[in-house]
Amino acid sequence: MHYHNPVISGFHPDPSVCRVGEDYYLVTSSFEYFPGVPLFHSKDLVHWEQIGHVLTREGQLDLSRAGSSGGIYAPTIRYRNGLFYMTTTNVSGGGNFYVYADDPRGEWSDPIFVDQPGIDPDLFFDEDGSVYYTTSHDAKGQGAYQSRIDIRTGKRLSEVSLLWRGTGGQYPEAPHLYRIGEWYYLMLSEGGTEYGHMVTVARSARPDGPFVACPHNPILTHRSRLKPIHATGHADLVQGPDGSWWAVFLGIRPAGYPARHHLGRETFLAPVTWTEEGWPIIGDDGTIGETMPAGNLPLRPKTEGATREGFDRATLAPCWNFLRSPDPRNWSLTAKPGCLTLFGSEATLNDTGVAAFVGRRQQHFSFRASARLTFAPERDGEEAGLVVYMNERFHYEIAVARHAGARKLLFRRRLGTLWKVENEMPWSTDSIVLSVHADTSLYRFGFAENEDRAPVRFGQGECSMLATEVAGGFTGVFIAMYATGSGKRSVTPAYFDWLGYEAETRP
Repeated sequence: MHYHNPVISGFHPDPSVCRVGEDYYLVTSSFEYFPGVPLFHSKDLVHWEQIGHVLTREGQLDLSRAGSSGGIYAPTIRYRNGLFYMTTTNVSGGGNFYVYADDPRGEWSDPIFVDQPGIDPDLFFDEDGSVYYTTSHDAKGQGAYQSRIDIRTGKRLSEVSLLWRGTGGQYPEAPHLYRIGEWYYLMLSEGGTEYGHMVTVARSARPDGPFVACPHNPILTHRSRLKPIHATGHADLVQGPDGSWWAVFLGIRPAGYPARHHLGRETFLAPVTWTEEGWPIIGDDGTIGETMPAGNLPLRPKTEGATREGFDRATLAPCWNFLRSPDPRNWSLTAKPGCLTLFGSEATLNDTGVAAFVGRRQQHFSFRASARLTFAPERDGEEAGLVVYMNERFHYEIAVARHAGARKLLFRRRLGTLWKVENEMPWSTDSIVLSVHADTSLYRFGFAENEDRAPVRFGQGECSMLATEVAGGFTGVFIAMYATGSGKRSVTPAYFDWLGYEAETRP
């Protein structure tokens, strides 16, 4: 049997995984999006269900000042003595911290901060009860740095010391420390989270070193290879109940020519084998494919179907995110039952302020998304619609707006310093169905008076212009509902009855 990569598609980078019994739990980074740190569960490492987020309260996570690709960087999840621990970095305020929970599906604790610089923190629980906290990019230089901490308080019990600088690649980061057999293994990613990305490993008889590099490093890389998957790195190891070893890691899938990727960095899976000398090898001698042998994984069937959110529940489903910390004045599920109501804030899609924005990740190259909007803007500058969003400088939107005293339907593109309405027409009715249809090269935007009618084509934008190679940053494309008052709070609510998302291809 075989499985298909990525195992979690769309913007889900920097995966970390742990196993408790026959259950696997995985987290990824979330940057400026709230709630923070998506949390997944699986029985087979291949089919993952998002069961929530780790950081769900503003007391845990303040993103109000987070810029594009700021906020929450790479997390690590571990389990010890009945508790789950997740540690991460808020680069936009607070630094390194961890939270814990006895039930990962429930509420997690308030943050416990650790006075240690760097990013990509790792927690390692040794057999003697010692807890080691390892980060990368200390102020003293690049490499993996470590201290012992009191897990109850987060206070350091030792000075921060250098463990290993890696093999010479730039940006050694994503440290993970393991005890496997008689050795302590320290795994890093080097080369930067781009096309030169790679995973390296070293080992020591002690958790604090000295560490000796693996003679066949890197143990995972796709640099300079003709593969559909690139930038593989930022890996974490987990052992299955049957004793098999596996790695989860990020990668990208560029499309077109020149090759560019817009879905973001995604989560991949590969088997891990061990040499006679006790060194790990990820995948096929350090490379992986879109289709991989499943080994003894107890694969469970999963179907990819259309999803439609009717906003008739008390809370939003786990797939939905806010852009930065949500302002309760900007949204409601109760103002009009059965609808998501957005109240436009002063912030626009071109700002780094707290916008009225609720979106989900694009997880497939080819998909159809549509939403019914009821909106009768009363004041100039009021606007609501559907946006394909990479960051504040790169996005496409179709919207109903009021400009110069007239209500209009518009399609607009923001590409760097270019911000232009590409198409517009008068629009008088209060209700409209907005849509976007994507393939690997284009987003095609349309509208209809109701969902029974085929959409009328109204504008299009190139997928490649929202790619990381153009737009920069560490995130991926979102499909979102939004509203704005364009510098003033809107007086007119925007009602979204539903949003549907249907994949047309495998992830």
